Amino acid sequence: MENEIKAVVTVLGQDAVGIIAHVSAVLADNGANIRDIAQTVLSGMFNMMMIVDVPEQAFGTLDDALEQLGVELGLQIRMQRSEIFDAMHRI
Repeated sequence: MENEIKAVVTVLGQDAVGIIAHVSAVLADNGANIRDIAQTVLSGMFNMMMIVDVPEQAFGTLDDALEQLGVELGLQIRMQRSEIFDAMHRI
């Protein structure tokens, strides 16, 4: 079995139909598995956080694909390894 990386995906921008579908499709196309997801819309602003398992060899390709999707949809989409995210947000 291939090594996997636990990653955090964040999405922020104006709410629109299909954001979750587009992001999920890119994840699936790159072999990622969504472990947890939370999203909210506040005053028309969409915010989503996902915990995903990503095949190690697909991490860079998926990161690029999500960044490109963000450009296409006018959203900020970021993916980072969970250990980096945890270290940045540790009190």
